[in-house]
Amino acid sequence: MAFPPRFLDDIRDRVGLADAVGRRVKLVRKGREHSGLCPFHNEKTPSFTVNEEKGFYHCFGCGAHRDIFSFVQNTENLTFPEAVEQLAGVAGLAMPEETPEEREREKKRVGLAEATEAAARWFSVQLRAESGKAALDYLTGRGLDDAAIGRFRLGFAPGKGDGLKQALTGQGFSEDVLVEAGLLGRPDDGRPTYDRFRGRVIFPIADRKGRVVAFGGRILEGDGAKYLNSPETPLFHKGRMLYNMNLAAPAVHDGAELVVAEGYMDVIALDRAGFHGAVAPLGTALTEDQIAALWKLADEPILCFDGDEAGGRAAVRAADRALPLLRPGKSLGFAMLPPGQDPDDLIAGGGPAAMRQILDGARPLSDLLWNLELGLRPVDTPERKADLQRRLDARARQIEDATVQGHYRSAFRERLWTHFQAVRRQAAKPRGRVSPAFQVGGRALVNKATLRRRGQQVVLATLLGHPELADEFSDSLSHAELEPDLDKILQALQKQLAADPDLDSETLKRHLSREGLASLIGALCADDVLVHATFARRGASVEAARVGLREVLALIFQGRRREELVATARYTAENSDDESEKRFLAFRKDVELGESQILEAGDGMDGAGNGNDGG
Repeated sequence: MAFPPRFLDDIRDRVGLADAVGRRVKLVRKGREHSGLCPFHNEKTPSFTVNEEKGFYHCFGCGAHRDIFSFVQNTENLTFPEAVEQLAGVAGLAMPEETPEEREREKKRVGLAEATEAAARWFSVQLRAESGKAALDYLTGRGLDDAAIGRFRLGFAPGKGDGLKQALTGQGFSEDVLVEAGLLGRPDDGRPTYDRFRGRVIFPIADRKGRVVAFGGRILEGDGAKYLNSPETPLFHKGRMLYNMNLAAPAVHDGAELVVAEGYMDVIALDRAGFHGAVAPLGTALTEDQIAALWKLADEPILCFDGDEAGGRAAVRAADRALPLLRPGKSLGFAMLPPGQDPDDLIAGGGPAAMRQILDGARPLSDLLWNLELGLRPVDTPERKADLQRRLDARARQIEDATVQGHYRSAFRERLWTHFQAVRRQAAKPRGRVSPAFQVGGRALVNKATLRRRGQQVVLATLLGHPELADEFSDSLSHAELEPDLDKILQALQKQLAADPDLDSETLKRHLSREGLASLIGALCADDVLVHATFARRGASVEAARVGLREVLALIFQGRRREELVATARYTAENSDDESEKRFLAFRKDVELGESQILEAGDGMDGAGNGNDGG
């Protein structure tokens, strides 16, 4: 049986080669490829590689080299049709029937692809015509140059007439084909067909091989939906495809991050800023098929949403869709933009560094769910605490993979214990006293979720205000394990001070800003950081800054020890014996002693920090 090429392509798109091979061979990822022991001959040193991007496997030992269908054939002793049928089942596709009707449908699909490609060329020409001046001005006004317009094949659909219809029928395409391709609309009342896209900037949508299969259009003026996408066609299934996947996939294989934005212009802005692994869904919430396609490229793609209420809802919908699908090593990260900004706005205002900071601060899915459930209602009574536990447990039970579900339930139990323990300690303290877990220089941090990063920010803010302390605390700083963007500042700061130890605060900031760190430096010097540690301000005394910095570093290290204590408790519960229980109790006593010492130091800092506010 001869299978339609597009049907075989659909299988390749839906079933990862590495996944198929991984059922037979233990693979290890090495850069852009996977490697393992060849299943076709005996070997002790891996010489078998899988290239997911190019769709083939190759053995440097025996020379085996084919695609996913051949691998299934040769490892399971199947014929080609049997291999196709097996993989189609994995992909969730019905096998095509070898009938005259199916051959006609395949011929029609070829015609549809030719029509959409011809339409893309026509839209591109219209953008440079006199009628496309407003559309071109819109794109250039958004910062796009000729290179970006060409890279994304942007175009324009004139607002009047039926220019596309006339142009394509003149090239031999029938109106029926153009309607089925989603290029023309056909009224139900028998009136003539019409151009579906009119008065819109056009964004061609390509499949993984770069073939244009559909279009998105942004209206320039007048009434109508802001964005209009092609309807579902034999070529285009919006719930399975992602905008820019054809350009993003090779970039991700080359090491770029896979970032999911909300729209066409977001993707283009990210790409132009150097984030070449950017994609977007096509007018719908992220679907299960799209999540599976993302996981074929990256284990933990980052979903980047606008920081408004709609962006929050989109994040929750994506989390709900992904939760049942989680499996070992496969999850999502969530990066929320500042309120009122999209990637285009952020990059225009702060450059790629501002976007880099947002992506580096992406939260894991488990954090998103925890904060979502914790923030729904107060948990100040036993009944409300039990309800929070029930809701988190219900979230975990949605995960179909038993191993991942077990780890989520354990993680939620640990967070519940830690959270309620902190609440109990806070309630037990005299009025006016702040729990050391939430205290920096006598002031409370915003919430526990931001504690770790805020503490690291305070460390850097203190060093920026008092560079003379950097050498004194160099050993402790080397063990602080800052987040990537903050560690970048620390490394640059230490490099500048190594070259000139006498730099004052303002000169140091200017040097760092010239290295492209201006937006990060500005964030460290903002009131929302300094309000938690007045000793970090430049006008505070060196002694107050020294004591405060010592306290914050102690909090950071103690937080890490608390995490180790939780892990040790879990291990002891699973591997209980007298010796391990003794070690755990000794470790717990040591951690609690450290916390009491930090609390005593914090009592002394209430006066030192606030009394030396040079603010």
